[in-house]
Amino acid sequence: MAQSVGRVIVYGGRGALGAKCVSHFKANNWWVGSIDLGANDEADVNILVKSGDGLPEQEEMVMNSVNSALSGIKLDAVICVAGGWAGGNAKKDLAKTSDLMWRQSVWSSVISASIAANHLKEGGVLTLTGANAALQETPGMIGYGMTKAAVHHLTKSLAGNNSGLPSNSICVAILPVTLDTPMNRKWMPKADFSTWTPLEFVAELFLKWTLNKERPANGSLLQLVTKNNETEVIPA
Repeated sequence: MAQSVGRVIVYGGRGALGAKCVSHFKANNWWVGSIDLGANDEADVNILVKSGDGLPEQEEMVMNSVNSALSGIKLDAVICVAGGWAGGNAKKDLAKTSDLMWRQSVWSSVISASIAANHLKEGGVLTLTGANAALQETPGMIGYGMTKAAVHHLTKSLAGNNSGLPSNSICVAILPVTLDTPMNRKWMPKADFSTWTPLEFVAELFLKWTLNKERPANGSLLQLVTKNNETEVIPA
């Protein structure tokens, strides 16, 4: 078997975008670890998170597992594409939806930051997943918007001096509008798919950045805007 090009960990490696990232890196001969609630059979290593654990317990379990899996070898990238969506305003289930979104988007981003701080190579890449919608108010999906805005803030903070990330590494966030996933097609069958961002485009973007090609500035919040099946990456 050929030696791998390098090592990446995908947080959320079982979701639609995460699975695409795992398969894209594997196809290009990378060692890939997946962190999720369920296993991804394509990954070299699976770290399974227990949904009932609190954030400190989840972080400790993940960090111990990553330590064992890497045996001192550094990562080229940590890619966090875990997340979810929930609608709702302040009148109904605000605490419930906010709690769910916090666990899915912020906890995964926080643990990814810890992995990157401890295991990323100098000059490595940490990518988080924000949302284009969270650049403005989101009254119809308050919990979602609030937690994605927190991810945007975390990205900026990790890119700052003394954040704990290795030297010359970058932390950036992608801000999709709508990703072309099977679930989105199921729930929005009449939408204009030519404005949805293909998962392959995102996975290829991550691969390029990891290979130090066309890297964005540290701390960038990158809107993924697709029109007529063409996607542009536009810094917010």
